[in-house]
Amino acid sequence: MKFILAKKHSMTQIFTEEGLVVPVTVLDVTPTIVTQVKNKENDGYSAVQVGYGEKKEKRLSKALKGHFKGFGNFAHVQEFRVSDSEASTMKAGDTIALSAFAPGDIVSVSAISKGKGFQSVIKLHNFKGGPRSHGQKHSEREPGSIGGGLRNKVPKGMKMAGRMGSDRITVKNLKVVQVNPEANLILISGAVPGRRGTLVEIKG
Repeated sequence: MKFILAKKHSMTQIFTEEGLVVPVTVLDVTPTIVTQVKNKENDGYSAVQVGYGEKKEKRLSKALKGHFKGFGNFAHVQEFRVSDSEASTMKAGDTIALSAFAPGDIVSVSAISKGKGFQSVIKLHNFKGGPRSHGQKHSEREPGSIGGGLRNKVPKGMKMAGRMGSDRITVKNLKVVQVNPEANLILISGAVPGRRGTLVEIKG
């Protein structure tokens, strides 16, 4: 399995050799360093832990400084589950390069979506709302009755107003359109969750 961390940069569009326009998301990739390799014997599962980005050294705890072993002052640490054979081929300090990906690769992308705050049922659950007819006053966007017969209790899972966004979203079957190792950029077709600067996981 191929994997790497990146940050969302922007969206744009490019033209293929056939003259078709393709919307793409530009992701900024800096070197991802392996900080720990976990195995079933010691940890109960096989995974590769990687560090991404930089943080001021004074903002790291002594435990993290020792854990990073001088490889860098990473702002983000993430784990990727791998097979036993894949874990055995990697060691702490290895660099995961962007060259592992090539145009045409099918990947899945995970990130935290944009936060939209507290929203009504109209935007959050696509409710229709009340009729815009004579006799309505201030209830055009109200949820209406939630039903009776439950002794004035709200049923668990009832769709009501609440927080929207800031959820972990995974988009599968996206295609790598371009890879630019010189500029540390990778272009992926379609939209990727999150705002500019959001940490993005790419898995192939």
